[in-house]
Amino acid sequence: MINNIVITGANRGIGFAMCKIFSEQGHNVYALCRKSSEMLNTLASKAANVHVITNVDVATDDGIATMISALKGITIHILVCNAGILRDEQLGNIDIETIREQFEVNAVAPLRVVDKLFQQFTSGSKVAMITSRMGSVADNGSGGRYGYRMSKAALNAASMSLSKDLASQDVAVGIYHPGYVQTDMVNNGGDISADESAGKLVNLIHELTMQESGVFKHSNGQILPW
Repeated sequence: MINNIVITGANRGIGFAMCKIFSEQGHNVYALCRKSSEMLNTLASKAANVHVITNVDVATDDGIATMISALKGITIHILVCNAGILRDEQLGNIDIETIREQFEVNAVAPLRVVDKLFQQFTSGSKVAMITSRMGSVADNGSGGRYGYRMSKAALNAASMSLSKDLASQDVAVGIYHPGYVQTDMVNNGGDISADESAGKLVNLIHELTMQESGVFKHSNGQILPW
């Protein structure tokens, strides 16, 4: 079956790698991003099933409006909320504005995206929330990163609520930590490549069932603590 896949933050990193994998599998990919990239444009030029939609800043009203207009009338089989940002606040150097910014992008924006698109889901559709184990309270062994940790914990809470609210539509919600990935977000200092992480995430999404909706997982399949 050919699915319609919508991915936010699709111009680089994990988002782009997932676009590439889904397109290679023959699915229609709607790659949402604020600005495209050379590699995404190249992929779209070679793959007719990749549709690049720019000017989608999911943290703004205009960006959400652009998304709604571009996806109007499209049945969505898989929605991947991948767009996110990382800032660094430490005790004694707390920047309230960067904390607010991370909440808007990492927690509020994915909820807005789902809220505006869930009526385009069908029975069997899936939502994949790309979160972080840094949003786990039990797993916090190092402190710091206040805005990122708090925003990802909020995203996890929203994702769990979505798994309950979408159950009646037979829509499953996966909550995924991608691993410590070599992306621009961490100055390429991770221990797993974006391609490898994306491959694992795509497999988890394909395997996601209603019985596992709302489960917080590492890309390696490990169930993570809240």
